[in-house]
Amino acid sequence: MTNYKTKAKPKGTADKIPVFCAYDKIVKIEELKPNPANPNKHPATQIKKLAENIASLGWRNPITVSTLSGFIVKGHGRLMAAQFLNCKEVPVDYQEYTTKEEETADLLADNRIQELSTTDKKILLQCFEEFDNGSIPFDLSGYSNDEYGELASAFDEYEPKNKEDKAQSGDLEVKQKDVNFKCCDYKKCCPCFGQDGCART
Repeated sequence: MTNYKTKAKPKGTADKIPVFCAYDKIVKIEELKPNPANPNKHPATQIKKLAENIASLGWRNPITVSTLSGFIVKGHGRLMAAQFLNCKEVPVDYQEYTTKEEETADLLADNRIQELSTTDKKILLQCFEEFDNGSIPFDLSGYSNDEYGELASAFDEYEPKNKEDKAQSGDLEVKQKDVNFKCCDYKKCCPCFGQDGCART
């Protein structure tokens, strides 16, 4: 667990942890009820990362509770992270739903819609390069240094290093179609897959 602590001015505090997000009330953790309909499972590695972020950067998102059922709709992972940190209280946002179906739809959509996003690996690498200046622990990005290194190596493999390589880059892009990724799915391994100009798209 990093010793980094933000110096930003919070809206309030919850058990000495700064709160920056909008919230309705600071609530004792034992009053919160996990939603039995929540299908998401949170591994220990995820909870540890989330707990580290909350401890270092403060609460940036509240735990959302339905006024209809009293159950958590969004923030089960944040609740577990707070428990990991032995927090006694957390920021809560209360939201109203007309029916149980509305509540369930919001619960499921909160999990599912995030899964539909894709990552532009080139922009991600640029973020890494700008972010990794020593002013804040790299792990607070949610990524590890190993992941940073693997992504950088992948781009080094495909980006032309000099004018001669650039002149041959057109041939390289055509030949990329014939490359067999025997170890795994090229859609996941190719650093530029899905971007303009990628021959495997």
